[in-house]
Amino acid sequence: LGRTQGASRKTDRLFDGTAPDAVDQLAASLLAQLTPPWARWFGLMPGTKVDDARRAGLSQELETAAQTLQSHFDRSNFAVEMHQCYLDLVTVGTASLMFEAAPPGEPSAFRFTAVPLSQVAFEEDISGRLDTTFRTSRLSRAQIIERFPKAKLPDTLKARKPGDGEEPSADILEALIPAKGGFDYMALIDPGDGTTGDQAVTVLKTGRFERSPFINFRWLKAPGEIYGRSPVMKTLPDIKTANKVVELVLKNASIAVTGIWQADDDGVLNPANIRLTPGTIIPKAVGSAGLKPLEAPGRFDLSQVVLQDLRAGIRRALLADRLGQIEGPRMTATEVLERVAEVSRLLGATYGRLQSELLTPLVTRGLSILIRRGEVPALRIDGQVIDLEYKSPLARHQAQQDVQATLAFLDGLARLGPQALAIIDVPQAAQALAAAFGVPSKILKDLDRRIEPATPLPADDIPPTATGDSGGGLAALASALGATLPSSPTTGTA
Repeated sequence: LGRTQGASRKTDRLFDGTAPDAVDQLAASLLAQLTPPWARWFGLMPGTKVDDARRAGLSQELETAAQTLQSHFDRSNFAVEMHQCYLDLVTVGTASLMFEAAPPGEPSAFRFTAVPLSQVAFEEDISGRLDTTFRTSRLSRAQIIERFPKAKLPDTLKARKPGDGEEPSADILEALIPAKGGFDYMALIDPGDGTTGDQAVTVLKTGRFERSPFINFRWLKAPGEIYGRSPVMKTLPDIKTANKVVELVLKNASIAVTGIWQADDDGVLNPANIRLTPGTIIPKAVGSAGLKPLEAPGRFDLSQVVLQDLRAGIRRALLADRLGQIEGPRMTATEVLERVAEVSRLLGATYGRLQSELLTPLVTRGLSILIRRGEVPALRIDGQVIDLEYKSPLARHQAQQDVQATLAFLDGLARLGPQALAIIDVPQAAQALAAAFGVPSKILKDLDRRIEPATPLPADDIPPTATGDSGGGLAALASALGATLPSSPTTGTA
């Protein structure tokens, strides 16, 4: 495993900032679309095998547990470390987040650490998950005591008196290996770190986890590969080319500003003694041309055309234009839906992988910690009794497509008349729309408490429907939920 040897000067040869800016925008968009800070991006709901009699009570219990879990995420350093993981994900295609239980007395029960990829190595299991993790890191004596308070340290890590030099440190090797029903964990001091004799291997901690504390996830991967691929890898040729073009443009600009001069070799002019400063008098031989500027051969206009195409390709590959803020006039509702559909299409495969490798392990690991602390009841997400629901902005955008299809169906029934609408269970339809829009269940009535439908009026007493009203009450319901029914075609007259 690689080790960080100090801050490296990685930007000395960086001349074009298009790619770093696009990477920052994509990482920020992923944070806002998948795990937005201080917003609910997941939910717990009754599964398919829960009958209607138990569903209402179980929903309230699951809502309380989800709120407790969300509050611990919000009070922890989750947003800070998660953003760093997204930067790794966009840049190198693989990221690792360490999810630990915080010591008692901390504001949150969770503690997160974005693990640099230079410190970890992974292995896949038969199902393709990165469940085997090895990590090496260098910690000082104080950091070792903080992470492993019960460990017995070797003599090489004894506390030093003030003035005896820097605090001792050691390389720590951690291994997490899947075992039956959980994961076996061991942390030890690297045997090659100067320890000898009986202290050749100093074990700091051993234990067993029900859920892996290392959450490893990828952007995408090819068959047979372990580590992921990133959008930066895809557009790396354009990034390198744009960087070289900007470097050449800057060199050409330097020549154009300072100039290159030529002079006759007549034995009078000494180039070593010339200083091109205001007021300088330069001697020249009689009849000679003296100093003459050399015209630069480069063409700035052509380089700008090439650079513009390269930058556009970089921003397109890193989704900066599709996920970024719209600059221009306000979009119509149809344009918004088309933009959402395009984003869902571009991120569909990646979002599905992140759901499986990142979001679900985050929730299950968090529940495991809170169950041990007794803050939530013993819950197990199995998809039958308890199911996990994603409520992130990207997940809601995808759900809105189903809502539009439902509203279009209801609008078509409304045009057919009251008899066609009679097949719709309005309370069930309202609850389905509320679930799609992420409406809290506590503001909805239970199905057994719903209002009985009123006695239908005679056909002669039914008021006529206005031409522009698509469904009457259905349109009002959709408007209250934040959606709109598809516009009805204008009715012609015979």
